[in-house]
Amino acid sequence: MHARWWMLSLLFLVAMINYVDRQSLSVAVPAIREQFNLSATEYGQIVFAFMLAYAIMHPIAGRFIDSVGTRKGFTLAVVWWSAASMMHASARGFWSLGAYRFLLGVGEAGLLPGSVKAISEWFPKSERSLAVGVTNVGITLGAVVAPPLMTWLILTYDWRFAFLITGLLGFVWVVFWLIFYQEPETGMVSSVGPEDLVEVHQEPNSGEEANSDFSWLQLLKYRQVWGLMLARLLADPVWYFYLFWLPEYLNRERGFSLSEIGHFAWIPFVAGMVGNLVGGWIPGQLIKRGWSLTWARKGVTVASAFLMPCAILAAFVREAGLAIALISLAVFLIWIWATNLFTLPADLFPSKVVGSVYGLSGAAGSFGAVLFMPVVGVIVDNFSYTPVFVTVGLLHPAAACIILLTIPRVELISGKQKTA
Repeated sequence: MHARWWMLSLLFLVAMINYVDRQSLSVAVPAIREQFNLSATEYGQIVFAFMLAYAIMHPIAGRFIDSVGTRKGFTLAVVWWSAASMMHASARGFWSLGAYRFLLGVGEAGLLPGSVKAISEWFPKSERSLAVGVTNVGITLGAVVAPPLMTWLILTYDWRFAFLITGLLGFVWVVFWLIFYQEPETGMVSSVGPEDLVEVHQEPNSGEEANSDFSWLQLLKYRQVWGLMLARLLADPVWYFYLFWLPEYLNRERGFSLSEIGHFAWIPFVAGMVGNLVGGWIPGQLIKRGWSLTWARKGVTVASAFLMPCAILAAFVREAGLAIALISLAVFLIWIWATNLFTLPADLFPSKVVGSVYGLSGAAGSFGAVLFMPVVGVIVDNFSYTPVFVTVGLLHPAAACIILLTIPRVELISGKQKTA
């Protein structure tokens, strides 16, 4: 097996652990809300604390990983967020829970900038969307695992013990990461043959990278960067709505118990796993059949976005099972979209700044969620979930229009090119 696939397996595992830690609160919130007497508005504010830290740290984490390398950057990020996750067990109320959630967001911001950077270093363009898709399967698998795992731990022990166990997973992963992972130039424990890197190093225009000069502020002069940022500003809140509010929605609107949440809340995220693989596989197949990278990447991205409004029906159907099916369709489409959108920084920019570009776009997406999450709580407390479902169903088509306007071609950008 090529060494790059061993590297990808490590990224897959850490993405899964990241989302177990991220979604653990949304599964535990019925028990925590009862103990601390939290309203939906207060829960939205706690989610806001996480998203605020996540948004602030996204560009910083991307730049930091570009500077110190993927190996060191990931080590620090995982240790930080795992410790923060375990600290949730000592929460005593609204303020301490919000503080620990903020610290979790600081560390978790390093996941995707580092993953996309590592993929840009190890994989040729024809395989990058598939590699990103596999990594994103880890994300959605974490979202699948979290509801039954957290439910079992809470019902068997209590919610505090559940946070201790899930937080410990990251420390176990770090041990294997430090043993097995090295930067591409130095190889892994099993030697790296030329076949692992030659496709990447021989791609067109890759020779320009050494002479490309992209400062942090210079990146903001490119309309492609602004397109990615604005698209994620609109679209990312949709994913975070389903991630953080689905268990609460099932409990409040559909009358699900904690046990029933554990039995059913994972289903949409299985659909997301399939969406990751489909979204990663289709562009590669289209390229093999003669499609340009531009049409392959943007075609899949735009098609998935314009199908999203069908998920609005979830708010109006009477059967809970049909609502879950429609939400599952939405999550499936979200990850087809995301797999290709997350690959665009690696398609457009040299690998040495991919982390920074992804960090900027990820920060914009997180700020969108920062603004949206507290609003969800207020709307739910004062009205219902219906206006929220209508809104999230329309955000992806708007984001797709921005991509079409700002990224006319998907091709490597040289630092010597004119900025827009």
